[in-house]
Amino acid sequence: MRQGRDFIARHGETVFNAAARLQGDAPHTPLTRAGFAQADAIGAALLAHLGPSPRLELWASPTGRALQTLAIVAEHLGLDWHAARTDVRLVEIGTGSWGGRNYADVAAEHGGSIVRADGALAVAPEGETYPMIAARVGGWLADSDSPGDRLVVMHGISSRVLRGVMTGLPDDAELGAPIAAGLPQGSVVMIAGGRETVIHRGSGRAPA
Repeated sequence: MRQGRDFIARHGETVFNAAARLQGDAPHTPLTRAGFAQADAIGAALLAHLGPSPRLELWASPTGRALQTLAIVAEHLGLDWHAARTDVRLVEIGTGSWGGRNYADVAAEHGGSIVRADGALAVAPEGETYPMIAARVGGWLADSDSPGDRLVVMHGISSRVLRGVMTGLPDDAELGAPIAAGLPQGSVVMIAGGRETVIHRGSGRAPA
């Protein structure tokens, strides 16, 4: 269990989110105006919680939407965005042949909804499974361990698995990996001592 605190944020709304398209591990789907406002709200919430210029390691998925969100948050906190580190293991679930397609079209072909009531996404053909996500985010946790506080900006599904791993949740019976409760885009939680607290609940779309 880490000594420091982890602040895990879900990036703001993107053009793919607004168009109801699956983005998965797509490298760059830009934020909308709503997405920038959600990033502002994350920054304001963290500033109120941590104060200006906190001692905070910055981490992000290497995708454009995560880095755009981090840039806004870092500005609020008075931190240098250029000091952030990225890791491909923080990217979103790989959606295989579904990537970039409209949710409704894929659901029609699939014969029903591809999203559970709790926002968890079905595994796509040739896509990434939840145990695979747990293995990669767990690998990042092991390799990046440090005693200080850090901020991690990432994605809806992959952050849920990371949070599940960090808080010791049991494997989901259907998905085969731990998965925390979904939160809207623009949300941020704090995990300390294996326990999670919601710092800010975003104004984005339904939990992923």
